[in-house]
Amino acid sequence: MTLQELKDHISDTYSVEADHPFKMDNISCVFRHSDNRKWFALTMNIPCRTLGISRDGNVDILNIKCDPFLKGALLGKPGFRPAYHMNKNTWITILLDGSATKEDIAALLAMSYEMTKTKIRKGGKPHEQF
Repeated sequence: MTLQELKDHISDTYSVEADHPFKMDNISCVFRHSDNRKWFALTMNIPCRTLGISRDGNVDILNIKCDPFLKGALLGKPGFRPAYHMNKNTWITILLDGSATKEDIAALLAMSYEMTKTKIRKGGKPHEQF
């Protein structure tokens, strides 16, 4: 999945547009819930070598919230790395260079979206999950 395909998927599936919250960076994008403003995805373009990839140039990446029990299995698959610049216990980095499947990315993005949305308590009162 390319960065543009990812942005289109997020827009079509979650009705969320990219936010550029970093003043000196118009490339990185944050995708967040409209009600609680929590991030469920972050994209960046970083040097390959920063991720331990032995090639020159940059790579687009996607950071998403991930179930810690699933994270270990994902790190053994192509295109998955420990979270870059995020909590490595609850986030994971996915390379957007074609090495991870579109199906895996879409499913994990859905998980991240669900993990970060506002939870409704019994009695109908919202409760933010931390």
